[in-house]
Amino acid sequence: MPQSNPAKMRSWLFAPGDSEKKMAKAADGQADIVLLDLEDSVMPESKPAAREMVHNFLASRDDRHRLWVRVNPLSSGDIEADLDAIMPAAPGGLFLPKAEGRPDMDALDAMLTTREKLHGIESGATKVAALVTETPRSMFTTGDYEGAPRLVAMSWGAEDLSSALGARVQFNDNGGYMPTFELARSLCLLGAVAAGVAPVETIQADFRDLEGLKDRALLVRSQGYRGMLAIHPAQVPIINEAFTPTAQEIAHARAIIAAFDANPGAGTVGLDGAMLDRPHLALAKAMIDSADL
Repeated sequence: MPQSNPAKMRSWLFAPGDSEKKMAKAADGQADIVLLDLEDSVMPESKPAAREMVHNFLASRDDRHRLWVRVNPLSSGDIEADLDAIMPAAPGGLFLPKAEGRPDMDALDAMLTTREKLHGIESGATKVAALVTETPRSMFTTGDYEGAPRLVAMSWGAEDLSSALGARVQFNDNGGYMPTFELARSLCLLGAVAAGVAPVETIQADFRDLEGLKDRALLVRSQGYRGMLAIHPAQVPIINEAFTPTAQEIAHARAIIAAFDANPGAGTVGLDGAMLDRPHLALAKAMIDSADL
């Protein structure tokens, strides 16, 4: 049963796996990827029922390439049961929380390979995104994911890290993250780019502050992030717009490419009074590639 990657990975919307209504609302919306959650939003005693509910929901849909599942961490003792329940329905991918480096990816790959073969799914079709800053140990392994099997994206989280550290405050008086959490954001970005996968910004908990969400999404996109997690459907259109190149940006990128094409072999070119070098050309090409998805 072949799978394909979602064309875009701008918005990643969580939906609790123990609510068919919320899963349906999320899947029927505009999110590029829907994360059916078996971890934090489901109480331990409700996980068996949630696994069955997620399986049935996946099996009922024909857009499973964009329906992913956040499983429980490898350290939880629950992930094998998660996979046994959901893999027969062939989710598009998995979201692995509390990842602590390449060995975790290899272990998950082995689990998935066995189940893909068992259920007639193309080997390697089930893609993985990893949450890479949720434990203190994980902060030291964010640069270890290059070549990790199945990995297509890396994200970060402040809530579990805050709990592990005993940190009572995540934000400073200006609304920005405190230094440790800003470090987590930077390490995720650097690690994802080094691994050649998409860096994805963490959630904004205040889902009512859509203006603040827009500002934040545009800020992290300007730093290199390719998408953002969401916890409410109202956040999705804001995120999609923020991570979609504007017509003006595309026109400027095409002008840069045209300027270099007109001067083959040149290391620098002039455009609109500015001197541009090869890194500007690389950024312009990346912009066009993202717009073409």
